[in-house]
Order: sequence, then C-alpha cells, then structure tokens
Amino acid sequence: MTAKIIDGKAIALQVRENVKKEVAKRVAAGKPKPGLATVLVGERVDSSTYVRMKQKACADLGMNSFHRPLPIDATQEEVEGLVKELNADPAVNGILVQLPLPDHLDEEKVLQAIDLEKDVDGFHPINIGRLAQKGREPLFVPCTPYGTIYLLKQAGVELSGANAVVLGRSNIVGMPAALLLVKENATVTIVHSRTKNIEDVVRNADIIIAAIGMPEFVRGDWVKPGAAIIDVGINQKDDPTRKRGYRLVGDVHYDEAAEVAGHITPVPGGVGPMTIAMLMANTLRAAEIQQD
Repeated sequence: MTAKIIDGKAIALQVRENVKKEVAKRVAAGKPKPGLATVLVGERVDSSTYVRMKQKACADLGMNSFHRPLPIDATQEEVEGLVKELNADPAVNGILVQLPLPDHLDEEKVLQAIDLEKDVDGFHPINIGRLAQKGREPLFVPCTPYGTIYLLKQAGVELSGANAVVLGRSNIVGMPAALLLVKENATVTIVHSRTKNIEDVVRNADIIIAAIGMPEFVRGDWVKPGAAIIDVGINQKDDPTRKRGYRLVGDVHYDEAAEVAGHITPVPGGVGPMTIAMLMANTLRAAEIQQD
C-alpha cells in the first residue's frame, strides 16, 4: 500500500482563500478590517520568523497586523500591561503572544490576561477548559490542533469510533488535539515518555497524531495498515547532500510509514501551513464576534 498524501499546502490555501473572500466582503460592507496583534518578547530567531510569517499572511488576506516587540528583559508587569493595552484597542481583534516566553516570565498569567474574545491562539484557560468539557464549546481552538483535525476531515478520514493515538501531551498540540478527537467521538490514547510498550499502543491506532519532538520516532512497522497519520513534528536531520547540511523530517519515518498508511502528511508541507491558515480563520471569527 502507498499512502495518499494529505497536501497541507493546498488545503491551507483553500482556507486562506475563503478567509480572504470573507474579509473582502466585510470591507465592502463598510466594516473594519480584522486586526491581529503579535507580541514578541526577545529576539529568538525561530519566533521572529513565525511572527513575520503571520504578518505576511495578514497582508496577503487583507487584514491589519500590529507587531509589538518587547526586549528580552521585559518584566511581567510590562508584558501584561501591553496585553491589557491591546485588549482595549478596538482595532485589534486578535492577540497572539508568541511562545515560548523567556523563563523569567509567568506564561500562564500572560495568557490569562488576554481578553477571551481576542484569544485567537486558543490558549486562554477558559477556552481550554471549555474544550475539555462535554457540551461546552470554546470561542477559539488552538491553531495547530485545529489544523490537524481539519486535515483529517478534508482527507475523508472517519473520526467517530476510530482508535486514535496522540504522541505527545504538550499544552500547545498534544493535549488539545486529544480533546478535539474526543469531541469527534474517537477513542483516544495519549502516548508520552512514561508509556510502556509504545510500539504496541501505536499499532492499534486507526489515526496517529505525532507531536513528540523526536525525529522519525514512529517507524513503519508500528503503523496499522491503512491508518491515517498526521505528523506535527519538524526536526533537523543531518544531511551532507543538502546545501544547508540538513533536511527537515517529522516525528514519523515518512518513507517507511508511507508504505503502510492509508493517509499521511509530509514534512514540510503538511501541518505547518495549516497553523497560520487557522490563525487567520480565528482572527476573522474574532472580528465577527466583536463587531457584528
């Protein structure tokens, strides 16, 4: 069997085009453009790159973006003060504090300071709490897990009744992805560093979401024939044949798994484009909640 590739670039482009059309309709109706504010503390190279990508996406889709950088030694009061300032700004519909924050800052308190209706990253404790409760709906869902479920649905993968395994239990991907699968009536197992017989657990999965941060951790002989794989991982692997000296790989051994799986996302080109697409969709939704 050769797996069908789930093309995250193409699906993300569809999401972005839909957002662009809806933004244009709003502007034509005399409503303000949706606005996204990004807060970056310090100058981490990867975080700075992600923020620029989000700013570019806003420009491409006709949205406003507001970048508010802070020095790496910014105090807790300064960061929370900036968030409160953005909460009060009607031109700002969504606030994204780029994580991780420097170690001296209390990340939880910063996230709590974001207005619930502007929490387009979906990390406010109330939004996460609603996601975890039966019969409750969050205003926003974290963008990467949101994108993973969207990819599965677009690929036609049946979620209800499926046995799903999520590798990783981070607050950013693993835990919210597991909660979303539960809402879709899947039976979910979360694999982590203390899980025994990981290979046997994964072999029972109809759906695998890999977000463990270990290059090519999931091998092909762990995969149930026909399983759907969403590979959230992005890792550098030494490759002297490449100009940069490395290539990007996921948490799944792609070549091996693709021979067994029914569906699989590539790395890069799978989940990555969906994260920003879903952030744009959340920002549009925030504008609709606040201004309609």
